Amino acid sequence: MSFVRRAVPEDAPEVLRLRQVMLDSLPGADPSTEWHTQSLPVLRERLADAHGDFAAFVVDHPERPGALAALVVGTVDYRIGRAGNPHGTDGYVFSVATDPDARRRGHARACMEALLHWFREHGVGRVRLTASKEAEPLYASLGFAPKPDPLLELRL
Repeated sequence: MSFVRRAVPEDAPEVLRLRQVMLDSLPGADPSTEWHTQSLPVLRERLADAHGDFAAFVVDHPERPGALAALVVGTVDYRIGRAGNPHGTDGYVFSVATDPDARRRGHARACMEALLHWFREHGVGRVRLTASKEAEPLYASLGFAPKPDPLLELRL
């Protein structure tokens, strides 16, 4: 069984390392890590806010002290309410990553379950994520269902 805990500011370098593991697995990934330097202070600040709308749940690496084995990050976003979600609270999951040498041990599932519990505590009415083909069975087993999404994106 994986021991899951909420990430703290001291975990920020490892959180970024695992985020890079996830990013590197995406098609057309940019392997650059130069952005880590600018991201680190902001991430530390967000991890320090235990009552905010951002949370990361982690499992410590069982064979490498000081390293993380798995990571799941989520935010609570407000949208104007609607039928089925009158309070307008949506959860968004991102940066789900497991260290390559710690996979297939249930760490990501344990982190996801902790994040889903956190979302429930925050009154989230809907949780959304983008899944890789490899991760779809995990999310399906947790109750996620595919949705046709007309998502568009603009980079500013």
